[in-house]
Amino acid sequence: MSVAVEAPTGERQDPLPAFNFRVEIDGITAGSFRSVSGLSCETEVIEYRSGDDNTIRLLPGRTRCGPIVLTNGLTQSRELWNWYQEVITGNLVRKNGAVVIMDYNKVERARYNFFEAWPSAYEISPLDAGQKDVVIESLTLVVEGIVRG
Repeated sequence: MSVAVEAPTGERQDPLPAFNFRVEIDGITAGSFRSVSGLSCETEVIEYRSGDDNTIRLLPGRTRCGPIVLTNGLTQSRELWNWYQEVITGNLVRKNGAVVIMDYNKVERARYNFFEAWPSAYEISPLDAGQKDVVIESLTLVVEGIVRG
């Protein structure tokens, strides 16, 4: 596993390409995904006023991470489907994972680790005999935390 390296101060740092990434999930051979979306966190803003001061003060509240949606071409692998089925049958299996962003040379440059994830939705794309598209499967993961590694 490669580790992201900080560029020396003053050295040019180009933006990373959005197409060069991989997804790692505990115990699942995730393979390559077509897209990853929803990798986000948001902290509630708590407003309060102290005594007779009319100025509204702002404090951070609870932080909530958005659901992560993974999409890829449907294959014969049932790993993602089986994980979702565990949830449906009441056997909640939480997993940790990461979205790893690489540079043009496929060297890891950014890593977003997510924790306590479990699938909340599974979907396949519409089927249409008049099209030549591949079937796309989507898995929505709810997570309890995201940390940039």
